[in-house]
Amino acid sequence: MESTRTILSSELKFPCFKGLHCRDLNEVATKSFLRVKKDNVQVSKHQAGKSFVSSLLVPAQSEGLSKGKKQLEVANGNEIVRTLLIDNYDSYTYNVYQELSIVNGVPPVVVYNDDLTWEEVYHYLYEEKAFDNVVISPGPGTPSRPEDIGICLRLLRECKDIPILGVCLGYEALGHVHGAEIVHAPEPIHGRLSELEHNGCSLFDDIPSGPNSGFKVVRYHSLVIDAKTLSQELVPIAWTSSSDALSYLEIQKSGESPDAYESQMGQKRGNSSPSSHSEKIQNGKILMGIMHCTRPHYGVQFHPESIGTAYGRKIFKNFREITQDYWLRKILFSNERREPRSIRLFKDLLGHRRLVHNAGERRSSSFPSLLNLSLPSSDVKFLNLEWRKFNGLAGQVGGSRNIFCELFGGNNAEYTFWLDSASTERGRFSFMGAKGGSLWKQFTFRLSHKSDTASEGGGHLSIEDSQGSITNTFLEGGFLEFLNKELLSIRYDKRDYEGLPFAFHGGYVGYLGYDLKVECGAAFNRHKSKTPDACFFFADNIVVIDHHYDDVYILSLHEGSTATPAWLDETEKRLLGLKASDTNKSEVSMSLTATLSPSEAGFLADKSMEQYMKDVKQCLQFIKDGESYELCLTSQLRKRIGEMDLLDFYLHLREKNPAPFAAWLNFPKEKLCICSSSPERFLKLDENGMLEAKPIKGTVPRGSAKEADEQLKQKLQCSEKDQAENLMIVDLLRNNLGRVCEVGSVHVPLLMDVESYTTVHTMVSTIRGKKDSTMSPVDCVRAAFPGGSMTGAPKLRSMELLDSIESSSRGIYSGSIGFFSYNQTFDLNIVIRTVVIHEGEASVGAGGAIIALSDPAGEHEEMILKTRAPVNAVASYQKGAASNEKNSDSELQSEE
Repeated sequence: MESTRTILSSELKFPCFKGLHCRDLNEVATKSFLRVKKDNVQVSKHQAGKSFVSSLLVPAQSEGLSKGKKQLEVANGNEIVRTLLIDNYDSYTYNVYQELSIVNGVPPVVVYNDDLTWEEVYHYLYEEKAFDNVVISPGPGTPSRPEDIGICLRLLRECKDIPILGVCLGYEALGHVHGAEIVHAPEPIHGRLSELEHNGCSLFDDIPSGPNSGFKVVRYHSLVIDAKTLSQELVPIAWTSSSDALSYLEIQKSGESPDAYESQMGQKRGNSSPSSHSEKIQNGKILMGIMHCTRPHYGVQFHPESIGTAYGRKIFKNFREITQDYWLRKILFSNERREPRSIRLFKDLLGHRRLVHNAGERRSSSFPSLLNLSLPSSDVKFLNLEWRKFNGLAGQVGGSRNIFCELFGGNNAEYTFWLDSASTERGRFSFMGAKGGSLWKQFTFRLSHKSDTASEGGGHLSIEDSQGSITNTFLEGGFLEFLNKELLSIRYDKRDYEGLPFAFHGGYVGYLGYDLKVECGAAFNRHKSKTPDACFFFADNIVVIDHHYDDVYILSLHEGSTATPAWLDETEKRLLGLKASDTNKSEVSMSLTATLSPSEAGFLADKSMEQYMKDVKQCLQFIKDGESYELCLTSQLRKRIGEMDLLDFYLHLREKNPAPFAAWLNFPKEKLCICSSSPERFLKLDENGMLEAKPIKGTVPRGSAKEADEQLKQKLQCSEKDQAENLMIVDLLRNNLGRVCEVGSVHVPLLMDVESYTTVHTMVSTIRGKKDSTMSPVDCVRAAFPGGSMTGAPKLRSMELLDSIESSSRGIYSGSIGFFSYNQTFDLNIVIRTVVIHEGEASVGAGGAIIALSDPAGEHEEMILKTRAPVNAVASYQKGAASNEKNSDSELQSEE
């Protein structure tokens, strides 16, 4: 059983910064923290999922603050502003967090909307004077439902003298508190944009207004405030310029860029009087902003933190200035001299006791403790790496395919892996290896389920070593916690891998199944996977191919100062003895076959076309009701395949559908083989601490002729629906990286780029950020897993809804395949376009993002399109194998 460590509040020091509401300057703590559990660091899944353990985020990235001090300082010597950010379990809250960190000069403190009681909120706002303002985040649901909005309504009612800004759900809460009706919007708008007009109030100071002004904002909402029901206390301050929503492409056409306000601050602002606003809003325009007539409370329906919103940062700056002006007036015109006590911020809060709630009554934490306070394993290992390079050898010996077959293809390629950049124009390196070294191990993990009498959380880990010895352990903390400790227990010398151009130097290779979402904040798994929830090799001997230069590397890890591994000498001899051979082609003769539907290929779908379309309609209803912005609905196709040469099949698949993040994994004792032709990267961490995600959203088939193919590509690029899908996931991934990256480092170098593969065109974006030094590699994965392109947003609520609709576990599909290098780098794909072969059955998963613009029939067609490559690879392979067997029998009979 894994040991646990209880962290007392006295062990943690929290910074209290000089602000406007609190005039004392306290020493800033030297250690920064992210969400820290208020009782124990390690919590069983029973507590986290059934009873709920809430979390608190306190000012983060102190090292990042010191490094980027100039970036985070407020201009002209203005004091920093301390914000309490209320998280309504949204997937964009940390985009708000990043913006406020930059604008305010210090990161905000983030708490969930049900973390604190009103008495605690009052204590920190009024007795400790710990915050200057409050920001209420977006979120799913409606402000009329207490479980969706938590403490926010009480804040808006009681905190009459605290500046508050509500975003989306927070905006609707402001209206709801003062009697306005929350109704369905004329149409749900998610990931689409509108031009805005405003009244020139302080929140929109120096921001242009009206049509063609460049003030376009991203909207994610299905509900709106009915402008006709506004009380006299609430003043309309912004509304759409027209009833039409725009795609992100409109920004590109107009030449405007988000947050380009500095170059346009001289443009004329709208100066309409409030009395005319209601009249305009009633003429088909949607209310987009309100303010209270006497309190410093503001709300905006749109998302200023989105990458697609122009002047978003300026709005947050304006709210900072509103806060500064407000407290300055309080000081100048109040006779009261406020002398707040010097405090250590949230010293008492760590010891806060939570009420125990039933499983169905409260959601789990959206992100378990990112801070790695667990001690590394007592079994510390010092690993040495030795390697050799062979210039230009790959091309001389038949390429990576021939190398793998000759070195590792024997004995049915059991216990082998191949992280395969089959599409070499987008992937540079391939990594391969097999069982054999003294450090080799296989780790097989299965989550515990309610039917399991051992526990309702954690899971069972089986470890097989190179000698075949097997040990079984129950992990209360789960697999990711175990993996984190394993990686932290390894010591190494950076000089060992100087000169290597790739990030994987040996370590853990395998997959994380989708159901590990319960270790990343999801409350539960409704379905149980038939396959293990995680399976990894510890690879101590690997072969690497550099496809750009045709170089081959062989690497071997060993403990301490042991002698040079014999494997290096043996493998060098075998490599140099290779010749380009017929293994460049599959052993089965393949003739091009017509594209078959799944049913024609012998696959049975988990759900019929009618049921899938019904599920899409259910998703659309959830979206209409404000429960989600985007739901990535999936299904699976299955076929009994009997005996088949699995490696030969994988060679056929990679030939028919090459992909940059393809993979082969063979776990014979599990009767499990994974053949992936994935084009999508989930998350990568390189040796410089740079994180990168490359989500795909938007897919169309290739055309049969060049002109038709180009037209389909342009159609994808200009598709409003696909742009909306992609934009929502980009904002989601920015949020996920924002949890673990240095303030201000998250950026999007490529937005909605179209990439072309053998069978499809896809819309791909790239998001990057600099990892905060306090975060471990596993922390980064936990912040983003499962990949947002496979869940939707808001992520937690969306996964709950999808679990209620989908009829079986996704298993390996929608999870990730890749490596965790012993020296703290990793690279993981998204498991799509993949054939999972388990106990004689081949399964192919596919799906699509359901948004308000989705058409049920079109979504089913897209889901089937995504199965085309793997399904037809199975069908054509089996047809070719049967043909070869028939020819072989005929030849034998003729000889007789």
